[in-house]
Amino acid sequence: MLGSSALAGAVFGALLVLVAPSLTPMHRAGYCAFYGECGRNPEVNMSLVPSNVPCLSNTPARVATRTVLNMLRSVCPELVRGDNETTRVCCSLGQLVALRLSVALSGTVLSRCPACARNFANLYCNNICSPDQSLFTNVTRIVNRTTALGRPQLAVVEYQCFYRRDFADASFDSCKGVRLPATGGYAIDTMCGRYGARLCTTQRWLDFQGDKNNGLAPLQLDFQLVPNGTQPGDGIVPLATKAWRCNQALSTQEQPCSCQDCAESCPPVVAPPGPPPPFRLGDADGALVLCGLLFGLLALIFILSLLFRSRRVKKDATPAPVPARAPGCATRLGDASHHLLAGAFCRWGTLVALHPVVVLVVVVVVAGGLSAGLVTLQLTTDPVELWSAPGSRARQEKAFHDQHFGPFFRTNQVIVTAPGRPSTSYESVVLGAKNFSGVLSEEVLRVLLELQEQLAATTAWAPVSGKEVTLSDICYAPLNPTQPGLGDCCINSVTQYFQNNSTRLAMTATQADGKVTGTVDWRDHLIYCVNSPLSFKDITALELSCMAAYGGPVFPYIALGGYPDSEYTQAEALIITYSLHNFPRHDPRHEWVLSWEQRFLEVVGDFQRAHRPNLSVTFMAERSLEDEINRTTGEDIPVFAISYLVVFAYIALALGEYTAWRRVLVESKVTLALGGIAVVLGAVFAAMGVLALLGLPSSLIILEVVPFLVLAVGADNIFIFVQEYQQSQRAAGETREQHIGRVLAQVAPSTLLCSLSEVICFLLGALSSMPAVRTFALTAALAIAFDFLLQMSGFVALLALDARRQEAARFDLCCCCGVGKGGPAGPGAGLLRPLLRRYYTPLVLHRRVRPVVVLLFLFLGCAGLYLALQVPVGLDQELAMPEDSYMLQYFAALNRYLAVGVPTYFVTTGGYDFSSTNGTNGICSSAGCDADSLTHTIQYATRFPNVSYLAIPATSWVDDFLDWLNPTGRCCRIHQFGNHTGEFCPATSDDPTCFKCLKVTRRPTVEEFERFLPWFLHDRPTLQCAKGGLGAYDTAVSMDANGTILASRFMAYQRPLRTSQEYTAALRGCPRPGRGAHRHAAPRARHPSRLPSLPLHGDLRLLRAVPDGGGRGAGDAGAVPGAHLRRLLPAAGHGPAAPAAPPLLTIAMILVDTVGAMALWDVPYNAVGPHQPCRGRGHLGGVRVPPDVRLRPQPRAQPRGPRRRRHRQHGQQGGGRGGHDQPAGHRGAGLRQGAPGPGLLLPPQPHHHAGGAGARAALPPRPPQLRRTQPAGGGGGHGGGTRGRGVGQGVGLALGNPCFKDKDKDKDKDKDKD
Repeated sequence: MLGSSALAGAVFGALLVLVAPSLTPMHRAGYCAFYGECGRNPEVNMSLVPSNVPCLSNTPARVATRTVLNMLRSVCPELVRGDNETTRVCCSLGQLVALRLSVALSGTVLSRCPACARNFANLYCNNICSPDQSLFTNVTRIVNRTTALGRPQLAVVEYQCFYRRDFADASFDSCKGVRLPATGGYAIDTMCGRYGARLCTTQRWLDFQGDKNNGLAPLQLDFQLVPNGTQPGDGIVPLATKAWRCNQALSTQEQPCSCQDCAESCPPVVAPPGPPPPFRLGDADGALVLCGLLFGLLALIFILSLLFRSRRVKKDATPAPVPARAPGCATRLGDASHHLLAGAFCRWGTLVALHPVVVLVVVVVVAGGLSAGLVTLQLTTDPVELWSAPGSRARQEKAFHDQHFGPFFRTNQVIVTAPGRPSTSYESVVLGAKNFSGVLSEEVLRVLLELQEQLAATTAWAPVSGKEVTLSDICYAPLNPTQPGLGDCCINSVTQYFQNNSTRLAMTATQADGKVTGTVDWRDHLIYCVNSPLSFKDITALELSCMAAYGGPVFPYIALGGYPDSEYTQAEALIITYSLHNFPRHDPRHEWVLSWEQRFLEVVGDFQRAHRPNLSVTFMAERSLEDEINRTTGEDIPVFAISYLVVFAYIALALGEYTAWRRVLVESKVTLALGGIAVVLGAVFAAMGVLALLGLPSSLIILEVVPFLVLAVGADNIFIFVQEYQQSQRAAGETREQHIGRVLAQVAPSTLLCSLSEVICFLLGALSSMPAVRTFALTAALAIAFDFLLQMSGFVALLALDARRQEAARFDLCCCCGVGKGGPAGPGAGLLRPLLRRYYTPLVLHRRVRPVVVLLFLFLGCAGLYLALQVPVGLDQELAMPEDSYMLQYFAALNRYLAVGVPTYFVTTGGYDFSSTNGTNGICSSAGCDADSLTHTIQYATRFPNVSYLAIPATSWVDDFLDWLNPTGRCCRIHQFGNHTGEFCPATSDDPTCFKCLKVTRRPTVEEFERFLPWFLHDRPTLQCAKGGLGAYDTAVSMDANGTILASRFMAYQRPLRTSQEYTAALRGCPRPGRGAHRHAAPRARHPSRLPSLPLHGDLRLLRAVPDGGGRGAGDAGAVPGAHLRRLLPAAGHGPAAPAAPPLLTIAMILVDTVGAMALWDVPYNAVGPHQPCRGRGHLGGVRVPPDVRLRPQPRAQPRGPRRRRHRQHGQQGGGRGGHDQPAGHRGAGLRQGAPGPGLLLPPQPHHHAGGAGARAALPPRPPQLRRTQPAGGGGGHGGGTRGRGVGQGVGLALGNPCFKDKDKDKDKDKDKD
């Protein structure tokens, strides 16, 4: 192996000698290959620095003069010999001055890592000034030139440098990890040309340094890396001087490179725990197994209990009677309260029925007066204002950020794709073969240029301000914030690589690369720029800059999307991003930006329609989200109207009980239905008006949800009250008004308790810290309260007038006409009651169906429990958009094509001492900084993007400020004398009065820090000083008039986030500051907080990470649903807890099954879902059991005949009491929870009456001690006593209602026989 390696090295050296011309015949120590300057290189047309070339001179090295020696000590200290030795060099003073400029340019970027900066400087120091230059240098090409004095010279325009590979690799390794704090990327990105940091190698790195077309190299250098153990021959000895590793200190007074710039300097970091693995039992889903076992256990218990009870019934056909217990204190208190309420409502109903017109006038005046407050209504549409509590930490931090740095920038974005357009291949003379996607064609780029030119010329009229607004009035101009022009606006697009200039896009040039000559065009420039976006000049013959027209870089991951593995030329989408100032809402300029954005949407919309056949265009503006939500509300008004009309028609038809066709118009309830709808709307408007008068803003959620919520509650009460009145017969001697009062006394107490529980429920929901939820809950609570009050007054009055009309046989809606005198021929027929009585109830309560129903709903409960664990938590913004919104297409394109995540700010508050050395070291991440500093902590977090979600380290103004101060560059300079003494001297100035701020590399003193920081923040970055803070950091530091730093921010990028769950996880995974920052913080300085915002060069993601939006959804989830369970608390005072257990269990099943259904429908669980009312109403199609009608055992099926028919008519709806024909043990209770969802059949309860299909959830059956009194002559529980009445019949209610006696007994009995 060694022999073959030596042979290969010998062959390699021989080839190099044969190929290279012999312009350096003598390769000896102490000899030069060139010396002095021979003017500009005639082969370089455009250069960013002077392109002077050396003169051919294969002569002994010269003794350094005192001036040269002094400069050599500062630029190339390794070439200075000892004090007693003579220092010889191969460079003149002019060459050394040019070398110092080159070292200063690179030092600005690399000085944060001293080892890298020194290694890189040593390369050029040895190339130009080494006394042994001829040993590793071979001149290959020269040109003849004549001086102004007529003296001929040989100018070197190309030469070879021979480096030992170990030395070159060590130099490259020390620099490949150095960061650019302003971008979060690597410095090597700017030093490797088209390859960038990802594909850069030692050879490619050196080749770019020696490329005369890069704008910095004055001539062509051909770097030859000689493998270890080989010699090129002909006396050439490869350069192999010392190269420092990045974790080595250059001296005892200096520090090694930091962890951020050198992986070898990093301490061991313990990986944070990742997300816990899914719970599994073996290979099965653990939750599924447990839910299956739970269902099996419950089903087994239920089946065993049925078998045990069946055996017990067979042994003892006649169970011994259970003695009644004496009523307790709670029972007596409940009975007394009910008695009091019933009496009060009886008197109130009679009074209202006596004066219906007066009551209606008062109701209209009061409701109208309260609704007048709507004129002061304020709608909140800002998502932050809706979902983030003003007192929450995130909201306070955002307010702090906006106070010191201003609101986040506004984003307007266009995404263009070309579906179906074929891709093409391109063979670049310089850059090799590349594939170009269909959208990356000159035709499409020109179309994009036309769009941007049209937008640049777009103006918008702001009517309030009376101003014609242009783009330059509102755009974000980072490098010219005071007086921006159109060219200063921050616009990121792929055409910015050509400075949005169509002439440059059309440029072509002839390019010679070795023996190959060809033509280069826009594609060559694009290939170069996407890999080296920070370049001021490409390496092609086009010699174009990659910087945008406004002076900043355009990173390809912002302007392009949908590319595979950094193959940017294969991008499927082109992205145009306009960054605009976000003025406060009270600022008149806020109207300016809204007006221009409206024109932006119109222009891009026209562009989309014009190019629809060839291009797919999606777009958005900052105002789009609110506009679309507002548009949805306007478009939903017809939907609301139709919904109310449908409900109105249903109420009008279902309320009526029709006896004959000729009386349909008399017995219809259209007017009553209209009145009920008006009552509901009056309650909603009054509630919103009151809250508006109190200054509480409303939201679109309230406008869209509360009317339907109150309509559901109001319609329920309307059915209960009206049908109770229809079924109750007027007693002898009882007036119509007294009849209405008596019916109101039957239904109003339970309605009051139910409405009160709902109001309390929503008031508990108002305890939520989310403004939208709190406002919604308050409005709903007040609307339900007003709805109850208006129904107890206005609707009762309407019912009294309607009853008067119906008794007079007048037509509904046209009371002037009628059918003449004469009452109905018989009892009326409803629509739903016969269906439920004859079919549904017998089926559900069949002795063989009931166990199946119980098992079915046990299964549904356990399945819902499992599915509830699969529901994602979050609220994606797509859910807020209408189905026809252009924003949905934009969101889809954004999630598919955008390859960068949202920016993240780490904000420090006042109290931290940045100016002290310890304070600086606690923040920065360059050499000499604390290992646990703030920026180091963030950098550690980027190693674990699956937990922190951070993609790149944070930009750090502190680090760039230190680099800006570094004396190896020429950024910080002061006029030492002259007219501008003491003033800042920019790097572009050649004024001889300018001297460096610091003489040696060190931390600034407190005075220097406070003096130089404002200069840094307002210094425009240039080629001579790329570390200027204007644009990148001028808004990152907030200072008072005395220069005290009040706040600062550090920006990082997250990896792409697609769903709200990822946004929430990213918020939780935010890294905490290191102890290095805390050690030097004042007591009141809190740790930096994460605030999402917009980047320097435009927003990358529309969706704002709403503070507290994702994290509080689960926290508040139990607020309102938990309150629904408390609705049963009033009933608990009426007896043992057993009657309340079935409704509680039913409500729990409803909630679990509802959440489980959300999983099946892919509905996420968020801050809106938990606060939707889960109403447990005691009705089924408008039928309800009053609280004082007891549940009675349900009889089993009987032989056909009259007795069975009576059971169907009485027992199966109202709960008929079984006589001798009902064996003991077959008594079943039929309690059904009337809320949406399945019912629950209870096991037999022999001490309670069988419940009809309408036991109200809030009012479970009263205990047996308060069972109703049997009428006189009744047979008790045996024989042919009076059967249980239909629901609401008012039989035997003397105990529960003091307003009347059982006067309807006989008439009701006759009615039921029909």
